[in-house]
Amino acid sequence: MYIATKVKTMEFSGTMQISGKAKELKAQGINVIDLSVGEPDFPTPQRIKDAAIKAMEDGHTGYTMAAGIVPLRKAVGKWIKDFSGVEYAVNEIIVSNGAKHSLYNTLQTIIDVGEEVIIPAPYWVTYPALVKIVDGIPVYIDTTSESDFKITPEQLKAAITDKTRALILCNPSNPTGSVYSKSELEAIGKIVLENDLYVISDEIYSRLVYDDFEYASFPSLSPELKKKTILIEGVSKSYSMTGWRIGFTAADKELISGMGKLQSQMTSNPCSISQYAAIEAISGLQSDVEEMRKTFSGRREYLFNALNKIDGVKAENAKGAFYLFPDFSSYFGKSNAGTKIEGSMDLAMYLIAEAQVATVPGSVFGAEGFMRIAYATSMENLEEGIKRIKEALNKLS
Repeated sequence: MYIATKVKTMEFSGTMQISGKAKELKAQGINVIDLSVGEPDFPTPQRIKDAAIKAMEDGHTGYTMAAGIVPLRKAVGKWIKDFSGVEYAVNEIIVSNGAKHSLYNTLQTIIDVGEEVIIPAPYWVTYPALVKIVDGIPVYIDTTSESDFKITPEQLKAAITDKTRALILCNPSNPTGSVYSKSELEAIGKIVLENDLYVISDEIYSRLVYDDFEYASFPSLSPELKKKTILIEGVSKSYSMTGWRIGFTAADKELISGMGKLQSQMTSNPCSISQYAAIEAISGLQSDVEEMRKTFSGRREYLFNALNKIDGVKAENAKGAFYLFPDFSSYFGKSNAGTKIEGSMDLAMYLIAEAQVATVPGSVFGAEGFMRIAYATSMENLEEGIKRIKEALNKLS
C-alpha cells in the first residue's frame, strides 16, 4: 500500500509514546507513576464546565465562524492585554483546535518549500515534525544547562541564512522550564529585526512562572517586534483544559486571514462548546489558576531538591512550566540484569520496566543525557516516583 514519504518517514511523538506505554501498563493493573505527561492533574474548574453545560443548553452546538466566535476572540484580546499590555483586534486573533493546531496553521501560512525555521534545542518534539510536514527545513541551535538552555544572540545570528524565515521560541520552555528575561529577549529581538524574521512565540506556559520572575511576552518588547511576532497561546495548561482543544494565535491581520482561510478548508471551526467554555476560563475569576500555580511551585521545589539528592543526577531549577530537565548521563554505560543503559531512551525504558515510573528521554527533545520529569502530578506520586527511581538507579553498576 502506498503511503506518502513524509508520513512514512515521520516519527511518532516521543512524549506520546512514553505516555501511551504508561497507560498500557496501567490498563494491565500495574501501578505506574507517570511523570512523563505534560498535563495538569487538576480537574477543569467547575465554573468552566458549567459554562460548557450552559452553552449546550442554550443551543450553541452548531458550526461557528472558522476563526472562532467573536466574543471569544474579543475575550482573548483582553486577556492578552491585561497580562502583557499588548493590544490585538478581533481580526488579529484566530481560535484553533489546540495550540498544536495553531502552530501548524502558522507554519503552513508562512513557510514555503525549502525555507528554514530555527529551533533551539532542547525543543518540544512537535516543532521539527511540523516544520517538515509543511516542507520546511528545521535548523537547530544547541544549548546547554550552563546557559539555562537558552540561545544567545550570537548563536542566532550564526544560524541565519538567506533561506531562514522564522525562529520558534518556546518561553517558558517545554522541556526545560527555563524562561528568558526581558533583556535576553530584547537582544534576540534585535537580531530578528535586522534579518527580517518571524518569531513564532509559543507562550502556552506563560501563566505558570515562579519565584516572582518578571515575565515578558515577546510582542510586548516593541511595536516593530509585535509586527514580526506570531503569538501562540491557549487554555490547556493554565486552566487544565487539555482535552477541550482550544488554542489561540495572535498576529498581523494578514497572517491571521491566511490562517483563517486554511482552517476553513481543513477543520472548519474549533468545537463550539469548548469556545464558550474558554470564554469563562479566561474571563472569569482567575483564583483557580493562581492556586494551581502555587501548587506547581511547591512540587517543583520538592522535585528539584529530591533529584539533586540522588547520586549522579544533576538538576537545575525551573522558572516556569511544570518540568525539570535533569542530567542523568552519569548512568550511561551501566547495566543491570542484562539491560545496558546506552542513552536516555534506554534509561526511560529501564525505569518504566524496573521501577514502573514513566519519564521522557532527552533524546526526543534533541538533548541526549537528560530526562524530562513532569511535576504535573500529586506530591504523593512525586515522592513515590523519586523513591522508585533512586532504587532502580542503585541497581545499575
